[in-house]
Amino acid sequence: MGNREALLDGAKKCLLEKGYDRTTVRDIATAANVSMAAIGYHYGSREALLQEALFKSLEDWDAGLQAQLSRLDEPPGPRRFAAVWNLLIEHVREHPTMWMASFELFMQAQRSPELAAVYAQGQPGATAAMAALATGEIEEGIDAETVRTVGAVQLALVSGVVMQWMSYPDAAPGPDELAAGLRGLVASIDG
Repeated sequence: MGNREALLDGAKKCLLEKGYDRTTVRDIATAANVSMAAIGYHYGSREALLQEALFKSLEDWDAGLQAQLSRLDEPPGPRRFAAVWNLLIEHVREHPTMWMASFELFMQAQRSPELAAVYAQGQPGATAAMAALATGEIEEGIDAETVRTVGAVQLALVSGVVMQWMSYPDAAPGPDELAAGLRGLVASIDG
């Protein structure tokens, strides 16, 4: 493994242990066992390296989650809804640092136009994936309106539920409470 790869691995480790803002050049260089100057040579800046490490970590983590979700064979309905949410909640419990990193990426994007542009490029894929998750269909077969509506609402729901599970897991909703809450919301719209 060369210095570039070692720096990327060191930055990924530091992100999970310390977070984006608290990771220093020295932390990364120490974790990678290379000089601090190597960061500038290979990546240009601490921020560029951390952003690449964050995206790479999230891609790897998301691929694992998507593989688990793709094995769900329940058709759309209450059982699929419960299976999806049980899996997501378990994933939050098993990988809290990656979920924190995904929220941290969003926060960093608010301060960096370059990162915001990259983050925005990923949003259509995220809403399409959320639509597929909710409907049980393959992403490529879902129409644009379903992606805009179901995908966007599912993405908002996932973000909010993850925040609750990370902030106060003892009171965070499970699949049954989520289903009941959604039914209540639909009733208030239809009523």
